[in-house]
Amino acid sequence: MSRLTDANVAIANEIIARYPRPKSALIPLLHLSQEQNGWVTDDAMKHIAELVGVTPAEVLGTASFYEMFKFEPVGKYVINICGTMSCALMGAEDLMHHAEEKLGVKMGGTTADGLITVERAECQAACTEAPCLQTNYRYSFRVTPESFDALVDDL
Repeated sequence: MSRLTDANVAIANEIIARYPRPKSALIPLLHLSQEQNGWVTDDAMKHIAELVGVTPAEVLGTASFYEMFKFEPVGKYVINICGTMSCALMGAEDLMHHAEEKLGVKMGGTTADGLITVERAECQAACTEAPCLQTNYRYSFRVTPESFDALVDDL
């Protein structure tokens, strides 16, 4: 699916009604689309633009500002490993290399079974708990290669 389903259009209209300006609903509608499709498609951005009265370029401009929106298929689980200063100093680079070896893909790649996508992320605001990562936006702190392996095995 690309455009929002009829059920999701109803939800989208409820979301839009909460805001004084329809354009203010862009981010929740992008989340709704990504939840439906697994990623934000071009058709979905056109549909969202129609719903809120903006151009598809404005929708893309908003969506592309945020790392959380994906524009191509990703795994069921997206693991974002923080690579900024605190995490880098605490071993994030080694953790990323370990993740690539464990999963058999490079950063930004998805496992052959489509289960896991692993990405390098910018600051996740958990500097005192470095290195950290998020799996579908749930944090893991002070991640070691061993705890990464346990996380992947649990997935």
